[in-house]
Parts: sequence; structure tokens; C-alpha cells
Amino acid sequence: MANYPAYLLNLAETPYREAYALQTAANAARHAGRLDRDLVILLEHPPVFTLGRRGGRDNLVVSEAFLQARGVEIVPVERGGDITYHGPGQLVVYLVVDLKQGRWSVVDFVDSLEAAMVGVAAQWGMAAAGNDDFRGAWIGDRKLGSVGITVRRGITFHGLALNVNTDLEPFAWINPCGIQGCTMTSLAIEAGRPVDMDQVRCQLSEQLSRLLGLSFETLDLETVKTFIEGNRA
Repeated sequence: MANYPAYLLNLAETPYREAYALQTAANAARHAGRLDRDLVILLEHPPVFTLGRRGGRDNLVVSEAFLQARGVEIVPVERGGDITYHGPGQLVVYLVVDLKQGRWSVVDFVDSLEAAMVGVAAQWGMAAAGNDDFRGAWIGDRKLGSVGITVRRGITFHGLALNVNTDLEPFAWINPCGIQGCTMTSLAIEAGRPVDMDQVRCQLSEQLSRLLGLSFETLDLETVKTFIEGNRA
């Protein structure tokens, strides 16, 4: 597999709308050529529910007033899939990747995102697998991670969410990804102990590098913004 240079951005906990604005700007900059390499962003979010292209409010099993009282926002977005939850302890990866560069089909790209999560689980001694009917990473009938992307002008954004030390209670407030009776799990639950998030960040980055043929250069946020805005010296 070809080895393409790409940028890697590790962020701390970031509000969803702020991260969404960053990745959509990066998508436009990648298309325009201001961002000359693919960009992979790793972060966590404060509690938030997002609605994919298939909607999902009908899969919300508590009232919106219930969520408002807890300060949890609902944000519609254009990624694939239905309703899902993001929160602290969940590793979210946004990928701004030019599918043409790697000659990826959308299906093959999604398969690789699933395989990356499966590979991380294996490093913690867990036998996870993808699922062609319900995309994501699964351990038996328990869902460990989700995948949902959008492709705009041949360039992806959105990505995957892997439950590491996530509080799973908010998943009980929805039918996750529109799947009734879906049981969510996390690396910590399956391991029976807390899991080091920094270690998982490294493991998942390595899996994505291998599966997508990307050679990462780590940048900080301000440098990425100068690329996106076209202000490089």
C-alpha cells in the first residue's frame, strides 16, 4: 500500500460545534489545495447527541426537556447513520481524507475504520468485529464503536467514535444508531478496569496509519488553522 503523508491533530475535550466547524473548514481547504495533506483529528467531546442523515429524534426515548435540564445538546449533521451519543471518555476521530488519492471506495474506507477499532480492541485482548448490517465495531452483540462519514467533493469528514472509558448511561436515552435493544460497551467495561486514553490514541493512530497508508506528522491546532486559512509563510 502507498504511504501518503498526512497531518495528525490531537485535541483535548472540544465542544461539538467547534470541532464540526474545524473539520468542515478543513474539508473545504483540502478541496481547494490550501491543506496539502489529509488530516486526522483525535478528540473527546462534552456530552452531546448528534442526528445523522436518517434523522433520529424518533429514536430518542427521553424528552428533549430531560436533556435540556442536563445541559445535553442535540445537533443535526450530515453524516451517515442515525442518532448517537458523544461524551467524555469516548475517543472520536474525524478524518479529512481525499478518497481519490488512496483510490478508496466509500465502503472500503468504512471497512478500514471498523478494522482500526477492531485492531485496538485486539491489543487489549478483546475479540471485536465489524458488521455489514450495523456498521461499527462489535464484541458479540455489544457495540463498542460507531462509524459515520460524509463525502463532499471526494473528501471525507466525520469518522468514528470508540468507547474507551465512556459513561454509557446516556446511550440508554436513545436507540443507539437507530437499533432498538442495542447494548453499548466500552474498552474499560470489557477489560474490567480503566483504560489509558493516551495509549488508545496512539494505538488507533497506528491502526489508521497502517490501514489507510498514511504517514503522520503531528501538528498543533494553530498550525492546522494557518493551513486551512491559507496563511502559511
